[in-house]
Amino acid sequence: MKLNRQMTLYDIERYELIVDNFAGGGGASSGIEMAVNRPVDIAINHNPKAIGMHQTNHPFTKHYCEDVWEINPYEVTKGKSVGLAWFSPDCKHYSKARGGKPKDKKIRGLAWVAIKWAAFVKPRVIILENVEEFRGWGPLIENCKGELVPDPARKGETFNYFIQALEENGYLVEYRELKACDYGAPTSRKRFFLIARADGKKIIWPSPLYGNPKDEKVINGKLKPWKTAAEIIDWSIPGKSIFERKKRLAENTIKRIIRGIKRFIIENPNPFIVRYIDNQETFSNDNNHSGKKSYKVEQEQNETAVNDKNILIDHFISKYISKPILDKLLITSNCIDHHSVVKAFIIKYYGDDTGQDIRTPLHTITSKDRFGLITIEYNQYKIIDICLRMLIPRELFNAQGFLTEYIINCDYKGNKISKKIQVENCGNSVSPLIAKSLVKANSTELIEVYENSIEGLHYG
Repeated sequence: MKLNRQMTLYDIERYELIVDNFAGGGGASSGIEMAVNRPVDIAINHNPKAIGMHQTNHPFTKHYCEDVWEINPYEVTKGKSVGLAWFSPDCKHYSKARGGKPKDKKIRGLAWVAIKWAAFVKPRVIILENVEEFRGWGPLIENCKGELVPDPARKGETFNYFIQALEENGYLVEYRELKACDYGAPTSRKRFFLIARADGKKIIWPSPLYGNPKDEKVINGKLKPWKTAAEIIDWSIPGKSIFERKKRLAENTIKRIIRGIKRFIIENPNPFIVRYIDNQETFSNDNNHSGKKSYKVEQEQNETAVNDKNILIDHFISKYISKPILDKLLITSNCIDHHSVVKAFIIKYYGDDTGQDIRTPLHTITSKDRFGLITIEYNQYKIIDICLRMLIPRELFNAQGFLTEYIINCDYKGNKISKKIQVENCGNSVSPLIAKSLVKANSTELIEVYENSIEGLHYG
C-alpha cells in the first residue's frame, strides 16, 4: 500500500494523530517523521512563506496557515486521539540575542497555546522547544523609556505557572537543555526542551550519540565524534577575493578577518588545510579534506590586473598585518617545495566572537545571514589572496541536520523561495535529528499502534 493524496493517514481511524504547531519550514516535522516513519498529520503556522516550504516537503500533512490561537484543537483533530503534539513557539522575545531590547508580551505568551491543546484534546505526549532563556519567562514591566522589559525580581514566575498548568491537566513534566551536535547534527545549537506525558509512563531522555573528540567516551569508541562545519561546506564554490570587490569590505569585517587569521591559522598548531596548489593543479590534504572536492583554481588574469591586485595586497598587509605576524604566517605555511597552500576558517557576523575552527560543529544558525567562509592562499614568500563568501542556505540546512534532498528553493506550486526566506526558515527551525531522538524515545506506543493499524505501511 502506498500513500497518495486521495488516502492519507489523516483519514485512517485506528491510530493517534501527530500535530506540529509552529511548524515553520519543517524541522520538527522532519525529525518526527524520521522517528515514526510516517507523515505528521497536522501542521500549523501563521507564515505562508514558511508553510509553503513545509507543504513542499510534507505533502501528506494537513496544513493550516493560521494564527495558532485561531485554531480549535478539537475541530482540526475531528475528535481523534492525539498521540504527540509538538510546540516551538517564537523564541526571539526570550532570547539573549535581543539583549536589552523591548519585549512583545503577545509573542512571549505564545507558549500558552500548549495549555489550550492540553485542555481541549489532551495529547498523550507534548514536546516543547525554545531557547535556554525560556526558563526565565516572567512578567514584563515598563522601563524609563516606556518599553516593556522583563522584571528581574519576578524572573521565571510565568514559567513556573506554565509548568503548574500542565501538571494540573494531568501531565508529568520534565525539561532539559540539549545540544544538536550530541545527536548527529553538525551544529552546536543548544536549546531548551520540555517533555510532558499524560499516559502515566516515564519520560525518557535519549542518551547522546556523539561527543567532543577529546572526551574519553569518544576516544574509547563509546560515542562518535561530533560532525563538523567542514563536512557541510560545498568546496566546489569559490570565494571572492577581498581585493577584487567593487565595494570595499567594511572595516569591522576586515578586522574580523585579521583576528581570524591570527587565531585560526597563525596561532593554531594544526590549521585546516583546504588544498595545495602546484602549477595550476589542485590537490587536497587528505587528513583534513577527505571526500571533498576542491574548488577550481582562479581563472587567469591579465598582467595589469595581477599588478593592481599585488599593490592592494601590499597595502592591506602594511595597514592591517604587522611584520612579526606576517613573518610567523609565512614561516609556518606548511608548503610543499615552496608551492602555495590554502587554509580556511569560518567568520561569524554576530556577537563578539571572531568565528570558529572549521573542524568544530557550526555555531548556532540564526534567521539572518551570519556565517562566511574565509580562505587564505599564501606561500613561504607572500600572501597571494584572501577570499570570502557567505555560506549558502543549503550548507546551513545541512548543518542543522536536514536531509540533503530537502527542498528549500521553491514551494509546492513551483514558486521560488528567496535566499533570505531560506536562511530565515533554517534559523527558525528545530534540528530534525534532535527531534527524531526525543520522539523515538517517548513515542514507542505511537509507532507500534500505527504499524499494527495499517499493516506496516511505511512513509517515503
